Amino acid sequence: MSRALHLSSYLLAFDTRAQSLQDRTRAGFLVRAAALAELAHRGAVAEDGAGHVRVVSADPTGDGVLDALLAEAGGASHSWKSWIRRDREDTLEAVEQRLAVLGVVTVADRDPHGRVVPRRPVTMDDPREALDLQVRVAELVRGSTPPAEAPFADAVLAALAAHGHLRLVLTRLDRKAHADRVTALTDRLATDAPGLARAVSGLNLTMIAAQGGMGGG
Repeated sequence: MSRALHLSSYLLAFDTRAQSLQDRTRAGFLVRAAALAELAHRGAVAEDGAGHVRVVSADPTGDGVLDALLAEAGGASHSWKSWIRRDREDTLEAVEQRLAVLGVVTVADRDPHGRVVPRRPVTMDDPREALDLQVRVAELVRGSTPPAEAPFADAVLAALAAHGHLRLVLTRLDRKAHADRVTALTDRLATDAPGLARAVSGLNLTMIAAQGGMGGG
């Protein structure tokens, strides 16, 4: 089943054995970058001469997550890296709710007694879609399929898994042994948005900086 990039990136980061995301903070960066890649690939956003994101078409996409991000991008000028960092938890929660509506995950009800729950548990009754996706993306990095011939969505997901250090999918050894393929897969993003490809390449450092409270534009 083909899903939008931001929904697939969530499945990619979901540990089906633990019934939770591998790392919720990391997943927020991944879904946000995936949503930007989706918008760029659709031609809804591009980058200007200064490397900032600009809206090319504000027409509704029919996807609530993408439309919300598109509205954000139309109201301010920021770099790709900055957009990846901004409001990522809101995007992550919106993706969870969309997957819940689709029946892919179940999000626990809010506490009936009104107590504050930092995060509602999310479960996945049928893990096959997530597992199949994780295997397919890993095989793309480890295999011999020319990166230029891989489906765009799979290439982007492979780049996110590698640069986001998603160990569910790729080990450190995988990333090192197949560094050239990872670079070639990441370069698929450069066709639509060179700055986004660079931002994804530096995704792990961006995550470290953001969690340490460092700035970034």
